[in-house]
Amino acid sequence: PLSRMEELGCEIGNHSFDHADLATLSAEDVTSQLSRTDEEIQNLVGHSATVVRPPYGSFNDTVAGIAARPLIMWSVDTLDWETQNADSTVQNVMDNAQDGAIILMHDIFETSVTAALACVDRLMAQGYYFVTVEELFALRGEVPQEGGVYLSLPPKT
Repeated sequence: PLSRMEELGCEIGNHSFDHADLATLSAEDVTSQLSRTDEEIQNLVGHSATVVRPPYGSFNDTVAGIAARPLIMWSVDTLDWETQNADSTVQNVMDNAQDGAIILMHDIFETSVTAALACVDRLMAQGYYFVTVEELFALRGEVPQEGGVYLSLPPKT
């Protein structure tokens, strides 16, 4: 799946090796979680992750420093993992999506995949388009900061 994502032009992020709550770990363990994942990504696609999304959105200054990349969070939490209901996930996205939003969804549930496909169609019909985080920064004329925390990017004025 990761090599397919690379072929499609997706941006590949680091989400830790064991889905650990990074803010509760020692610096050594945070380093291990991120470096082991980067090594796997490097082996599969030839480069490491450009961004980090800490599991559970949990981070602290130690995590941000060790990540040495932007921490990408979200502005729309679909709660898809909790509801496992495609209709409620779609409704959540449609109620909360806006220009520059970062939408959190998980591909481990079929209901989330179904919802994601429906959301893409509906949002595109409303004139939205989808970009990588790197592209979103570029469109906004922003340079992501190492250790910076991003929930969304406001529309360019």
